[in-house]
Amino acid sequence: MGNKQLEGKVAIVTGASRGIGKAIALALADAGAEVIVAARTVEQSAPLKGTILKTAEEIKAQGGRALPVQTNVADEESVENMVQKTLDEMGRIDILVNNAGTNIPRYLKDLTLKQWDLIMKVTLRSVIVCSKAVMPSMMAQRWGHIVNMSSVAAITFNDPMTGLAYDVSKAGINRLTWGLAEELKEYNIAVNALMPKNTTSEGWVILNPDVDKSDWQTPELWGKIATFVATRDPGNFTGRILTADDIEQEIAKAGWNL
Repeated sequence: MGNKQLEGKVAIVTGASRGIGKAIALALADAGAEVIVAARTVEQSAPLKGTILKTAEEIKAQGGRALPVQTNVADEESVENMVQKTLDEMGRIDILVNNAGTNIPRYLKDLTLKQWDLIMKVTLRSVIVCSKAVMPSMMAQRWGHIVNMSSVAAITFNDPMTGLAYDVSKAGINRLTWGLAEELKEYNIAVNALMPKNTTSEGWVILNPDVDKSDWQTPELWGKIATFVATRDPGNFTGRILTADDIEQEIAKAGWNL
């Protein structure tokens, strides 16, 4: 990107220990933002690689500022503590990327209600919990970006199968995005959603070891797209639910490369 369009801004990225969340955290930091790296993982555990400490170290190694904060997005108290720590350490919150999620890709007949509730709590409800937690400070400063990670599975049958619980949670994120954007317009806070296709994140790769991934998107692509969205004017770039194809031309017009 070259220039530091997010200099002086503070961003929270949930689910930032690996995958798309990590790529977004690194990209925001590269654009000059100070990044709160929020996730549950503080110790490496097989088979998934990555921790919030590792992501924060990588940001610092590239000259950025990062604060790792262990956070369980399914728990309001944990989220409130993370937001308070951000305000105490950084003084403000400008960008929230709701990326954390979980999945158990099974047909509904094979999924327990407990598993359904877990997917809804971590993937959909957490977007509400985290957004509500940052809204007061964003409203007070009358500037903010909330970026929600959705999925094309919200609007189409995905292959490999993602499971109805995940698909419904992402469809809920789309509707929430559209409605919350309308509610927060008067405060100059943008709310947008991004819809990746199959992406080579660690979790989805492990769940689909034998699938051809040659045409899959990369986490780094979504890091660039999320950063582009966060550099737009929140007064007029809001309420949008975007695939990579939807935004490709706008990014090119702005002189960015995907």
